[in-house]
Amino acid sequence: MEDWKTAAQRGAIGSLTASLASTAALALMGESENNSVYAPTNAISHWLWGEQAMRREGPSMRYTVPGYMIHHGSSMFWSVLFERFAGKVLDRKEPAVTLGAAAAASAVACFVDYQLTPRRLRPGYERRLSKPALALVYGAFGLGLAAGAMLSRRDEH
Repeated sequence: MEDWKTAAQRGAIGSLTASLASTAALALMGESENNSVYAPTNAISHWLWGEQAMRREGPSMRYTVPGYMIHHGSSMFWSVLFERFAGKVLDRKEPAVTLGAAAAASAVACFVDYQLTPRRLRPGYERRLSKPALALVYGAFGLGLAAGAMLSRRDEH
């Protein structure tokens, strides 16, 4: 198990890659299913703005920016936990093991988001996207976690 300082340092990289990968998936699926690359990210800001955020289609300082910031903060949370609890496995630098651990972490995040989290604090994009699209988003999140774990260890001997 990694110490919290190391987990936070490595998690900063993983949160960036996971956030960017899953946001790209949100945008692609939003365009495909809602004709709006912004709608799923806007929906995340329902934490602040309620139902208005769920209906916003275009880019907005009020909805898109806070939506992305909340999403990135959630990515940071999950990435640091991933590094903290899977760090020793990730230190083996085996791509298949890293991908497996990241897939498991992403599955846990999805379970927590939709089974343990109160409806008011769920991501929100589930109201704009189909279940297959959500699977793609969480898959991209897992790939981002794996990429971050590999990047943060690439120069270590």
